Amino acid sequence: MMSMSNSSDLASTTRSSEKPPLFGPTSIRIRVQSTSGIQTLEFSGIAQSEAIHRVTARGLTVLSVEPTRTPELRGVITGQQPLFPLLLFSQELLALLEAGLNLSEALTTLLAKERQTGTRAVLQQVVQALNEGRNFSDVLALMPQQFPDVYIATVRAAERTGDLPRALSRYISYQMQFDSLRKMLVSAAIYPAVLLGVGGLVTLFLLGYVVPRFSVVYESSGRELPWLSSLLLSFGKTIYIHWEVALTALISGVWAAVWCIRRPAGRAWLVNQVLRVPLLAAQARQFRLARFYRAVSLLLTAGIALPRALEMVAGLLSLPQQRQLLRCRASIDQGKALSTALVENQLVTPVAESLLKVGERSGQMAEMLERAAAFADDEFGRWIDWASKLLEPLLMTVLGVVIGTIVVLMYMPIFELAGSL
Repeated sequence: MMSMSNSSDLASTTRSSEKPPLFGPTSIRIRVQSTSGIQTLEFSGIAQSEAIHRVTARGLTVLSVEPTRTPELRGVITGQQPLFPLLLFSQELLALLEAGLNLSEALTTLLAKERQTGTRAVLQQVVQALNEGRNFSDVLALMPQQFPDVYIATVRAAERTGDLPRALSRYISYQMQFDSLRKMLVSAAIYPAVLLGVGGLVTLFLLGYVVPRFSVVYESSGRELPWLSSLLLSFGKTIYIHWEVALTALISGVWAAVWCIRRPAGRAWLVNQVLRVPLLAAQARQFRLARFYRAVSLLLTAGIALPRALEMVAGLLSLPQQRQLLRCRASIDQGKALSTALVENQLVTPVAESLLKVGERSGQMAEMLERAAAFADDEFGRWIDWASKLLEPLLMTVLGVVIGTIVVLMYMPIFELAGSL
């Protein structure tokens, strides 16, 4: 059975979905809880109330309902064009609102100055919907690919209080914290990536160009070669003779890797494989928890009730953590404190546990969640710095061993010949 809050949310969402479609055909995405865990079901061509009825008839518990629309410019959302720059949009909108423009004037100004086709198309849809009398948050909810649930909830709460600039400022701060960590990760990965690329090119040059020439010299000498040297020279000679096949295989491998990384499913698979490493898995868990704390803090500050806030930010956690969060919500519904429920379901760090207990006593839960996230972010940043300093010499050592082994195996017959003399 769904709670009363969930029922009212579903009812309001159903009413909003019955408005005339602005963005093309409607589909319904429903997150449900089943015996096997959280699932996402999609329905198209039917009313939202009918989709909910079908789900509940199957004995599933509805967690959230998300109406999605396919714009006429579908490529703007799912194609090759860049994603909507939400952070930049929020910063520019905040600047115009603080300058004294109302919401409609600010959005019209942003539309007039925009030159990117995809971004301009989204802004045109937003301005058109506002001119038809729709609420800003309702318009954003029709474009979930550009505007996440946390952003929509923040705007919707700001519409009740009439303080949209303050809500935008809080979201900008939230997003910039995440972006700073992401930039730190990218910066830490650049040098190892360049090092691996250069080392790989040097290795290919030795195998495909230098080794075959040594092979010709040793074959003309008629001497028996050491087994490892003979194996290396045979491999290099094969690459040299069939260079077209080797080059095609190399290009195909690079293209397949790039194609896989550019696809969301491919990136998700790659990340999951990398995070199987215990050390990385532990840090990824801390990182997700930090985002979770900060997002809940943002929603609580905006006036969203705690159960609803926990439901909205579940997507920031991994699937095992989402199942733990469901149990945590059930404990809260039974009257347990947030800190107790999080501790029981292993969704809290030692520092966060202490801060949450202080927040429950003082009534400053949102502030304590933000402090817990900041503490976890600082710890994660220090770990990135330590890992990057350790990884760089480690990679140089590995590449040195590989290249050095190739060179030693090439010159080993010469060393043996010199020793026999």
